[in-house]
Amino acid sequence: MSFKLHQITTRELQNKLDDPSSKIIDVRPVEAYNGWQLKNELRGGHIQNAKSLPFKWTNYIDWIEMVRKKQILPEHEIIIYGYNRDEIDNVAQRFLKSGYNKVFVYYDFIDEWSANEKLPLQKLERFKNLVSSEWVNELISGGKPKHYDNNKFIIIHSHYRNRDAYLSGHIPGAIDMDTLALEAPETWNRRSPEALKEALEKHGITADTTVVLYGKFMFPDNADEFPGSAAGDIGAIRNAFIMMYAGVKDVRILNGGFQSWQDGGFEVSYTDEPKIPVKEFGVKIPAHPELAVDTPEAKEMLKADDAELVCVRSYPEYIGEVSGYNYIEAKGRIPGAIFADCGSDAYHMENYRNFDHTTREFHETAEIWKKQGITPDKHLAFYCGTGWRGSEAWFNAWLMGWPNISVYDGGWFEWSNDPENPYETGVPVNQEVEINK
Repeated sequence: MSFKLHQITTRELQNKLDDPSSKIIDVRPVEAYNGWQLKNELRGGHIQNAKSLPFKWTNYIDWIEMVRKKQILPEHEIIIYGYNRDEIDNVAQRFLKSGYNKVFVYYDFIDEWSANEKLPLQKLERFKNLVSSEWVNELISGGKPKHYDNNKFIIIHSHYRNRDAYLSGHIPGAIDMDTLALEAPETWNRRSPEALKEALEKHGITADTTVVLYGKFMFPDNADEFPGSAAGDIGAIRNAFIMMYAGVKDVRILNGGFQSWQDGGFEVSYTDEPKIPVKEFGVKIPAHPELAVDTPEAKEMLKADDAELVCVRSYPEYIGEVSGYNYIEAKGRIPGAIFADCGSDAYHMENYRNFDHTTREFHETAEIWKKQGITPDKHLAFYCGTGWRGSEAWFNAWLMGWPNISVYDGGWFEWSNDPENPYETGVPVNQEVEINK
């Protein structure tokens, strides 16, 4: 069964940009949406107000669920564009078969829209720090991928006390790094400057090394002794945050982690690569102390009008039903913190990721945060239980170019360990909340 597709012109599309009844759909890879010029188009980015719905996602049985999650509804007029006419048509047919009756296709993105500087494009401010598997493959193959002008790099497979995650398959040439190298299990905070210097040098990292990090999602289970061992995808961003705090100047994250490497069909290695130490990291650690907030400053931020603590935990953790961790007994939240729901539990970030583990469309994240009062004009300190989820939310804000953002490193673990610190339980919105001290 086929449907007739209606083509829309550039001028007609211009008139639809601010029409709330229309949804412009970008079916290119997420990297192109974010700003990478994958087809050498004149300008990178996406058409103003477009939604990201990559053609790749049509391979998922729950494709329509992602469509609805993005508030793309049958009553909307759908306008689809991309790089490839066949992919545009394929997605258009999917919409038509799914009960969307007003579907249009736009084939002139490269030749007319991208080429005309008067037509509006949007992009992720720091898109260069979120790289694709194709970019990494070109890098390790001896090429010179776009937006890379260094002569030394290192690929890091991050994990938490789970070298089997690395040994069971990794990107060729990648070394492994346990998150314990950079954070201390006694507090789950970043290690001392001296310990960070030693760890980074041991792993062959200087301040001038381009570091590309990724992890492997392995279906974390709270019933396991160490659930974080299966959440290397979040651990990679935790390592990235600490490296940036220390002073590594060029830190990249493989968007989608090891899953994206596999989806790209690239070679998988099982070689245990040796770590080649360097003698000197190169700058005084921490080069960026402003990226981390500790408890005294967190308390001051709670009193300030131009600052917010942002709680990146699950709702059951936030209202005090569970602590979220098998090694934390206390349940509740920090009074005055703004809730920025991570997803189901301490080892997942569903609300910040797509179902192929790539980072969620940044407009959606910013819109959700804005409704909660999380805005770029404030000093924001993101936190969770022990720092992983807080680091990932922080990285989202950093990618968007938000100017004054930190991670409250101690989080709920450190806060709740001090009996003098107040805490709350219960549902806070327009209801009486139990105040505890």
